[in-house]
Amino acid sequence: MFANREKASDKSAAEGGFLKRLRARLNKGDSWLTYDLANLAPGGGIDADVLDELEALLITADVGIETTETIITELRSSLARRELKDMTALQRGLRRALLAILEPVAKPLQIGKTGSPFVVLMIGVNGAGKTTTIGKLAKRFKDQGLSVMLAAGDTFRAAAVEQLQAWGESNAVPVIAQQAGADPAAVIFDACQAARARNIDVLLADTAGRLQNQQGLMDELVKIKRVAARLDAGAPHEIMLVLDASQGQNALLQAEKFHAALGLTGITVTKLDGTAKGGILLAIAHRLQLPVRFIGIGESAEDMQAFNADEFVDALLTRNETQ
Repeated sequence: MFANREKASDKSAAEGGFLKRLRARLNKGDSWLTYDLANLAPGGGIDADVLDELEALLITADVGIETTETIITELRSSLARRELKDMTALQRGLRRALLAILEPVAKPLQIGKTGSPFVVLMIGVNGAGKTTTIGKLAKRFKDQGLSVMLAAGDTFRAAAVEQLQAWGESNAVPVIAQQAGADPAAVIFDACQAARARNIDVLLADTAGRLQNQQGLMDELVKIKRVAARLDAGAPHEIMLVLDASQGQNALLQAEKFHAALGLTGITVTKLDGTAKGGILLAIAHRLQLPVRFIGIGESAEDMQAFNADEFVDALLTRNETQ
């Protein structure tokens, strides 16, 4: 019982530290909402010009035109009803508008012990952070008491296999891999068989990075999905797209194309400590309404946490205490 209390305390401390780091990294510079909103209205009053400036601020922060229009339209309606009388009211209205977009997609990934492997297929473009995310997820699931196995489905880069094996070693979880150039679908099928034989709870399957317009490689992912279903009709149970927040509107295009090809079930957004400041997360949530599972702000395992809409919006709207 005491061990469980200590673990819960450690978890709470880690999450608290993550929120502080998230706020600090979203607050870098004046390109995002943590810019002192009072600067938009030096006199304190809110009018149409203030909302025009806020609209430009949102668009330059990668929120996108369509999503920005939705937010600003709601705020203009509030202004017309004389509800936005000062900056405090504007912040409240903005918070409501952001939460209306983000709360429906804040859906944590729930995995339990079912007696058969829960297969997570990790996909995305080169450099988005798939393999690193797999390593962080492996640690997270192990800490939850689940048994984990990794599948090295990126057979085109020897370094990718080595990186995954390093994560497996550091987390003490087995890794299923084959020689360079092997059929990725065959690797993942073998991993599914091995996971079933060993009564593994979670199988995390890596894949090679690919651009959304590379049809041959996209077809390969469809094949991997089909092959995984041979042993379990429900597999892969999670098709998780890893997106680099610093890609801006291109990340939205990636999500649309991958979703059309595979039917995504979840998204993880990495590199929120980059220059885009995560505005693209709002655009993706608004356009695709897909579950956002995790967000990341750095390289360590503690720098990735389950997405919480309330806390994320707080980080956007609260200026960093050190500034």
